[in-house]
Amino acid sequence: MKSRESSSNLVVFRAGGQPWGNLLLSLWQFRTFIGILCWRDLKVRYKQTALGIAWVILIPFVSMVVFSLIFGGLAKIPSDGHPYPIFVFSGLLIWQLFAKAFSDVSQCLTNNLALIKKVFFPRMALPVAGALPGIVDFVCGLGVLFVLVIYYGVSLRWGWVVLPVFVLIAVWSAFAVGLWLATLNASYRDVQFLLPFMSQLWFFGTPVVYPLSLVPMPWQPLMFLNPMTTAVVGVRWAILGSDAPPVFGVALSIFVLILVSLGGIWTFRRFELGFADRL
Repeated sequence: MKSRESSSNLVVFRAGGQPWGNLLLSLWQFRTFIGILCWRDLKVRYKQTALGIAWVILIPFVSMVVFSLIFGGLAKIPSDGHPYPIFVFSGLLIWQLFAKAFSDVSQCLTNNLALIKKVFFPRMALPVAGALPGIVDFVCGLGVLFVLVIYYGVSLRWGWVVLPVFVLIAVWSAFAVGLWLATLNASYRDVQFLLPFMSQLWFFGTPVVYPLSLVPMPWQPLMFLNPMTTAVVGVRWAILGSDAPPVFGVALSIFVLILVSLGGIWTFRRFELGFADRL
């Protein structure tokens, strides 16, 4: 057991064993450390690149052009009555947020070997810090989406106000599943090679480049077992005025997230003591 005493109170941190309330308290007390990890990610990511942070906008924009030509132009995929470029860009933007957080959380232990072996801190700080930096990219991309909204004459809606709800669902999805994979990756490095394939399968299983209405009606409720369906459909509803995600679908996605999160947190904490030895 390791302990840390401050001038105002005594905080005991037991790796893999502290009550859930103490876990939240320890994360709060290490919030500055988590902030430093997030800032480090933002600084390092585009260091020594000619275009720098412009890549945040270019990646989804170029993807939008490619998907618009292939799926919107050649395949004639419907887009719920909206111009296909803005339809797919809105989906790609929230997906990019998820995909980055998913990758970073899943590899948060192997990417921070020196910290884990030399520095004392609650290990849960690493997946938390891995899930957050992508929000900055998302906010930058919203600027481009706003320009597209104006260009295509889409009316501004009050739904923009509830956009953070669907951002939270996307980040939560990445965090919940990433915890399981981070724990596995500590022992089996094969996981990091499987991540791109998992992300690709998840991408096409989510209505990013196609509308939910393209899925046969009997199967549509099952799509919400994938919480990213709620996130993507919700963003399009908030910004473009597409059909809102059904209450049942949102509730099902949140239920799945709660189960996966609780299991992931328990598993992560269960093996936390052995991370330094396994890595």
